[in-house]
Amino acid sequence: MGTPEKLVIMVTHGPDDPELATLPFTMAAAALASDVEVVMGFQGEGCLLMKKGVAETVSVPDLAPISDLIGPIAELGGKLLVCWPGLKSRGLDQEDLVAGAEIVAAARLVVEVTSATNTLTY
Repeated sequence: MGTPEKLVIMVTHGPDDPELATLPFTMAAAALASDVEVVMGFQGEGCLLMKKGVAETVSVPDLAPISDLIGPIAELGGKLLVCWPGLKSRGLDQEDLVAGAEIVAAARLVVEVTSATNTLTY
């Protein structure tokens, strides 16, 4: 049995760009359904997608809403890593985030990216 595949998806677009904000969640759900390990990293405006209540405001026709995907992604073992500087500059902290989101420093994201089979950036 080989090493499982690992996909890191870096999310840098927020609610102001619904399509580019939604696509990473669609890809994460598809990867998890294909038994691929998934790590989602949120930086910049992407951090806002992990704020409670924000995902419910973002939608794109013909794509599953982010709010419908966050829970299942976390339940299936996907990691939701939110970069601390992006949160700090937006005045957000752990209690502002959705369940399953973890605040991390850049070094953790570097470890995840360098150990990944593939990386996507949105």
